Amino acid sequence: MKNDLKRPKRSSLKNKLILLIGVAVLPFLVMSVYLLISLKGYSAAYDNIVSNMMIANNYNLNFRDELDESIYRLVAGSITLESIDDDDSVKDPYELVQKLHKDFSALVKITTDRESRLWLQSLLRNLDTLKARIDDIKYNLDEGGHYNENMEMLDNNIYILTELIQDDIQYYIYYQTRSMNSLKLQLNAQVEQFLLVFAVMLALILLLVVLIAAQIMGGIVRPIERLRQVTGAVAHGDFEARAETTGPTEIAELSGSINDMTVHLEAMVSKIKEDESKMRHAELRLLQEQINPHFLYNTLDTIVWLIESDSTDEAVEMVVSLSQFFRLVLSHGAEYISIREEEEHIRSYLKIQQARYHDILDYEINIDPAIYPYKILKLTLQPLVENALYHGIKYKRAMGKITITGSMQERRIVFTVMDNGVGMDTDKLEHLRREIKRPCKDTEGGFGLANVNERIRMYFGNDYGMEINSVQGEGTTVTVTIPAIKIPLKEMLGG
Repeated sequence: MKNDLKRPKRSSLKNKLILLIGVAVLPFLVMSVYLLISLKGYSAAYDNIVSNMMIANNYNLNFRDELDESIYRLVAGSITLESIDDDDSVKDPYELVQKLHKDFSALVKITTDRESRLWLQSLLRNLDTLKARIDDIKYNLDEGGHYNENMEMLDNNIYILTELIQDDIQYYIYYQTRSMNSLKLQLNAQVEQFLLVFAVMLALILLLVVLIAAQIMGGIVRPIERLRQVTGAVAHGDFEARAETTGPTEIAELSGSINDMTVHLEAMVSKIKEDESKMRHAELRLLQEQINPHFLYNTLDTIVWLIESDSTDEAVEMVVSLSQFFRLVLSHGAEYISIREEEEHIRSYLKIQQARYHDILDYEINIDPAIYPYKILKLTLQPLVENALYHGIKYKRAMGKITITGSMQERRIVFTVMDNGVGMDTDKLEHLRREIKRPCKDTEGGFGLANVNERIRMYFGNDYGMEINSVQGEGTTVTVTIPAIKIPLKEMLGG
């Protein structure tokens, strides 16, 4: 009789604890499933954007040069449309246009970003116009003669249209990059919403725990109170908090469940932060890879010109410099290289550029050999040298000089890239200083400088970075400061 009276009490306590565990675990399970589904959706959208950009970037690298070369050789008479398939060095312009039209028509159907679609539509219109102009040249070639007319159409129509098409592709890539950033912002908002809902759910769970604990006798009250304190600490971000697995069996099991839940939640939040960091690094690497193509095209054009001019020694030297340049750019995928390698990199770059701009470019590199063993982010100095050449020396329209220095200063390594080009006025200088402090994806100008500055601050901290000084008519000086971190000897030997 007495045992029968006691069973409901034990059963009631058990049911309350089971209810408590269910209330505590089920919301987190639902939230976890929701979060995983959301992350899968964002991952699919991100992969779609990257796939679209890879298609566009492939044409950005090849289309213009291949089409211009094919049409030029048709007009020059070195090949004909009937024999073009027999020449592996050129491609049928109609096939190039048709393939580009097919691929970018497919992109129009799957691209949801409005600005990107506008540039795709502009590209397709320009492509239709380009095909019409190719038809005009073909008509003239079929009639015979018309060489001067065809050359004029090549200069005033074909080259301009291929340049416009390449601009459309580059704008499409730019707006797809913006879409990628928008996707990242949406993911951040989703995470914030998840944390808010999680906090609300946790507060409800705490309330239920207090109500149930108030009905539990004696020694059950104290363990439940300790559990409440632990879950409260977790709600405020202390993922190191753990419940004591002591007391009755039911309470010990509940404590273990909450501890497991806290570990999983900590891992989940860490993974979200890690995914954000990886996405940001991937975005920077993608933007970084857009630095090289045009330089490669121009260098190869110069090598072709040297060979055609029978300047084979200069052409060989330029090929060697180009090989050294890209060997250091690749660096087996390493983010860091030695300062010696960075000096070799910019020296190869300047040798190539001096071959192209020998009448306006002189340079001097004075980097202290004592800092050679220290590490530097790959492609730190080359964008600065490129900026000095294209925005300083070229606009001077006279012989100019770029001077690169590097030395150790109070456990910091300081580089300067100085040119005696056109410089800039105060307003333009202040605008550029503001631009390089912004994320490179948000800059309106000075993208290369902003990219370098952002990478330095991301990897080394806000105490390091870039400063710019300029005087109009006298030149510009860019100063870069990085920490003095020596490359371990085994890494240098391994490299």
